[in-house]
Amino acid sequence: MNAQEKAATAVMEDWLSHARELGKKPAKLEIAGTFELHGLRYYIFKFKKNLLGSWKLAVCGGYEGDGLGHCGHICSEMEPYDPATAQEKCVAMVEKIRQYWEERAGEQTTGDKGKAHDGFVGFVLLSTPAFDTEQFRTILKNDWGIECPKDTEEENGDGTALAFYVDNLMVTIGLMEFPVPDGEAEYWANSNFMTRDESLAAAKSHRAHLLVAVLGPASCLEAGKLYVKVAATCLKSSNALGIYDCGTVWLPEQYIQSATVMKEGGIPLQDLVFIGLYHNENGTSSWTNGLRSFGKEEMEVIDSSQTPVEIYDLLLNLCSYIIKEGAVLRDGETCGFTMKQKLPITLSEGVYVEGQSLKIGF
Repeated sequence: MNAQEKAATAVMEDWLSHARELGKKPAKLEIAGTFELHGLRYYIFKFKKNLLGSWKLAVCGGYEGDGLGHCGHICSEMEPYDPATAQEKCVAMVEKIRQYWEERAGEQTTGDKGKAHDGFVGFVLLSTPAFDTEQFRTILKNDWGIECPKDTEEENGDGTALAFYVDNLMVTIGLMEFPVPDGEAEYWANSNFMTRDESLAAAKSHRAHLLVAVLGPASCLEAGKLYVKVAATCLKSSNALGIYDCGTVWLPEQYIQSATVMKEGGIPLQDLVFIGLYHNENGTSSWTNGLRSFGKEEMEVIDSSQTPVEIYDLLLNLCSYIIKEGAVLRDGETCGFTMKQKLPITLSEGVYVEGQSLKIGF
């Protein structure tokens, strides 16, 4: 199996093992096929609860390219597996999940109806392929008061994995005993202008990683805060080098420090959204990476004559306004933080981000 197949199998096994599903590790679990839907890859699984039982159908995805982070579409209606109808039924399950999230997004963000968030997924970079689950449980309890039940641990050939619920949110952590594929972490570490050399060194030296995800039907902000608490806990491990998330690589101390604001009721904004900066002869440009996890378009400032500090502060304040207040920025309107400030907003193809972005004229 390739890295993505291993990741999908580990996540599927963890999900099926939960008390709300089979309540134990499936006796057999196999990939029975793949399909593409809405530009993403999905894996068709067949599994048995008991060795003598019948095969059942499940689906896991969607994966973009060769990436290991999926968008949280994991489902089984415990129907019998039939190769003739497996793909059709899996597509139906995925569309049902998508419809649910679209409706949730419509309830939570007026004006953004139909835009579902991408979920919260990150990669904790490790110097060695090891994950101390007991230490994780202890730190999570001591730092954040969150219980991770001991019956959630599953040992498998790919390493240690945890899956547990906090209210209606599902947390999954999987140890991948190999680096993040295709040099992704090394490439994006260069975007961290604050600690570029240290972040790049961490990315280059990692030998394994933890795939951390938070999924479930709750407000995007609550899911994001839980994700940061879990990720910050993982980063306290002695073999943690950093975290590849939001299009950059953060060092453990940076990420953990930002997370501590939650102890005073704050929002760990800098852990949830990365703001990049780039300067050339045309001026300074900046972009956000992370707003799509909240069902929002990313923002960009292109070739501005303002100082990097002013541009960074503008986007940081806008991100805070969008996430904390649920604000919606629209194409053709203006934004600003004073009575006189009216910055034009334009929706167009992204320059430094994939897909479309909201350009802020500053």
